Amino acid sequence: MNLSDPAKAPPGGAAARAGRILVVDDQRTNVELMAGLLRQRAYEVHTALDGEEALRLVRELHPDLVVSDILMPGLDGYELCRRLRADPQTALLPVVLVTSLEPQAERLKGIEAGADDFLAKPVNWTELFARVRSLLRVKSLQDEVRRQAEALRDWNARLEERVNEQVGAIQRLGRLKRFFSPHVAEAIEAGGEDMLAPHRREITAVFLDLRGFTAFTDRADPEEVLELLRSYHATLGTIVGSYGGTLEHFAGDGVMIFFNDPFPVDRPAERAVRMAAGLQKAFMPIAEAWARLGHEVGLGIGIAQGEATLGVIGFEQRWEYAAIGNVPNLAARLCGEARAGEIVLDAQTEAELLDKADTEPIGSLRLRGFAHPVPAFRLRGLRAPG
Repeated sequence: MNLSDPAKAPPGGAAARAGRILVVDDQRTNVELMAGLLRQRAYEVHTALDGEEALRLVRELHPDLVVSDILMPGLDGYELCRRLRADPQTALLPVVLVTSLEPQAERLKGIEAGADDFLAKPVNWTELFARVRSLLRVKSLQDEVRRQAEALRDWNARLEERVNEQVGAIQRLGRLKRFFSPHVAEAIEAGGEDMLAPHRREITAVFLDLRGFTAFTDRADPEEVLELLRSYHATLGTIVGSYGGTLEHFAGDGVMIFFNDPFPVDRPAERAVRMAAGLQKAFMPIAEAWARLGHEVGLGIGIAQGEATLGVIGFEQRWEYAAIGNVPNLAARLCGEARAGEIVLDAQTEAELLDKADTEPIGSLRLRGFAHPVPAFRLRGLRAPG
């Protein structure tokens, strides 16, 4: 091998641009030889003499490529590779394993451990450099895809923030009509603002969000995301108003609705469940249309009943009418347990339905924020109003 005749360095000569490589070998002579040749090609190279040190350096340095010997005391190359693949932060980090053993047998073990490529000893340096260039190109493309995905998520977040800001700029009556059914908004406009003062009341809370929405936003264009949200919000807005529900807030695909406040209504639990069933039925054509385009989305709904604190919260430039306490939190947690197309109820809501609905118990659920398991029920169907 000729140490004085390295191939030409990458254009620009900047190590950070060429790539950061971690070389791992328990033989200091081997590791220094390989590191020296790679540095001559303008790569930024770091070295480790065992697998444990390699893991530490991967966490600290975030290399673009790991070239590791297989036979090392303690943590060998296979286990190093398995550890890297088990960590979501390094699951896609390219790894080249170097072996002095029978190549074919070691290649199978390396593939099972998650290695990307293999080299036999004595190392053919021309082959090494070619494989390094190839894997660094792959890593660069992965990084670019990740950066673009992050940029898209940021763009979607900024877009949602702008939409919220525009909504906040609407005149007071317009805001009220978003939160309340028309007759409630008209009553407040006519001078019934006292009903917005803080108070406690028994309500039925409904929380709903879209299953598969996160995956949808990662794959879909921003215009498609907004189109889905517009269809979803338009559908629920019409149905919520028809049942006399109070729309508390939108949070992307998550929506909170409650019944029996600020105006009392008769049979709030039944209203809430019938509204939820109507939403599921109305959402089916939307889900089917997106399914034909390759996007699987569905609606999950949780419903809970009990006492809550209600009233206006916020600041001078933005006020919201909100329900606070265990009941809205429980509805949100039950929603998290609901699969696409399902409606999950707490025990109090289920008891209020009596002969108005068919339900089935799904056991006591351990829910975040609740000290004890919570009995829950799945809605199977509604009977005609009697």
